[in-house]
Amino acid sequence: MTQRTIRTFSIDKIADFKQHLFAWSQQFETIVWLDSNNYKQTYSSFDCALAVEEFTAIKTDYQHAFEKLKEYQTITNDYIFGYISYDVKNDVEQMCSNNLDELGFADLYFFQPQKLIFIKGIEVEFHYLKMVDDEIDTDFEKIKQGLQPKTETSKSDLEIKLRIPEEQYLKKVTKVIEHIKRGDIYEANFCQEFYVENATIDPFEVYDHLNAISTPPFGTFLKLDAHYLLSASPERYLKKEGKKVISQPIKGTAKRVTNKMDDEKIATDLSRDEKERAENVMIVDLVRNDLSKTANIGSVKVEELCKVHSFKQVHQMISTVVSEVGEKMHPIEILRSTFPMGSMTGAPKVSAMKIIEDLEETKRGVYSGAVGYFTPENDFDFNVVIRSILYNEEKKYVSYSVGGAITAKSTPEKEYEECLLKAKAMKFVLMNAKAPLLEICE
Repeated sequence: MTQRTIRTFSIDKIADFKQHLFAWSQQFETIVWLDSNNYKQTYSSFDCALAVEEFTAIKTDYQHAFEKLKEYQTITNDYIFGYISYDVKNDVEQMCSNNLDELGFADLYFFQPQKLIFIKGIEVEFHYLKMVDDEIDTDFEKIKQGLQPKTETSKSDLEIKLRIPEEQYLKKVTKVIEHIKRGDIYEANFCQEFYVENATIDPFEVYDHLNAISTPPFGTFLKLDAHYLLSASPERYLKKEGKKVISQPIKGTAKRVTNKMDDEKIATDLSRDEKERAENVMIVDLVRNDLSKTANIGSVKVEELCKVHSFKQVHQMISTVVSEVGEKMHPIEILRSTFPMGSMTGAPKVSAMKIIEDLEETKRGVYSGAVGYFTPENDFDFNVVIRSILYNEEKKYVSYSVGGAITAKSTPEKEYEECLLKAKAMKFVLMNAKAPLLEICE
């Protein structure tokens, strides 16, 4: 196991320290910032984590991606942070992705950070590699003081375009419904891209705003040279905690409103909505099947079914499925046997993936993939990359995608409206860089 020096400090004004920590991270070329936004959840290892500066790394396309990751994770035997893009599905199944890709992210990337900092309650833990542990005190003081590099934002007018026009979108959803009626699939998650060309944004500022208006449990900022991911994801893909594996798929979305009584009624209606519950239950069955591939016999259980959780902008229906694995089960095998997550594909998974690959116009890439980390103890935690903005600074290309689960009871017009609801926060922060959020929940 790679040796790290661990130092712990208690902080009085932890919220201020957290802001300073994120600002301090701007100086690095490689960053993963994970923020739970103090969201109350059963399964949580920390409030916030910052991993910066590569010591070692793996960057690859989808071919044999999981095998390469398995070798890297095993040899490194340390904390590693990174992402698995949706297109690594092509490593799991005999598939390909030929759709348009303007972002140019690698299919899979992980790195071993030289500097790793966790916030847990009012305590801050520095986990530095021995080679840089003499910088802990200096870094701690700089972060406390709130020193940060000054950035100059060059702004441009952003013209957000849809990759699939509304009329075409409605036709494509109709095709998905036809596949369902023929019995090819039960459900499919169909996605569309919104994009901006020749765009110059300040990724730190945009993420800060997106996170502030969403406060999601899986907020993520990722920087890899000129590539950025700014994510306000509410969804956990998969977590391993000792022998326990936890999946928490989301299916079912409803808007929030400012009137408390109306808002509560919308949440109640969502919990009773036949179509939304059917979507969720189908994916729960798929997740149970996926987890059973690596689980001890009889250990797959549904801890929570179709429970409505409320976030700043939307109500979401979330289920929790758990299993137990043997001590010798390699963590990468658990990921490989469940990837990509059912909430972003459909059921049956392979048939749904083939259909949506044919109908979608854009390669998903990191969107609907997963960002997370492994620990030296072979535990891991990954989110689902949704409600996210992707940015290629060199190409000046901004992209955000949204999708919805199509079932036999879907109507194309309502699915389109749900996409616009999910896209609202990303559009808002791009068009109103520092404006306060006034109407987002109306």
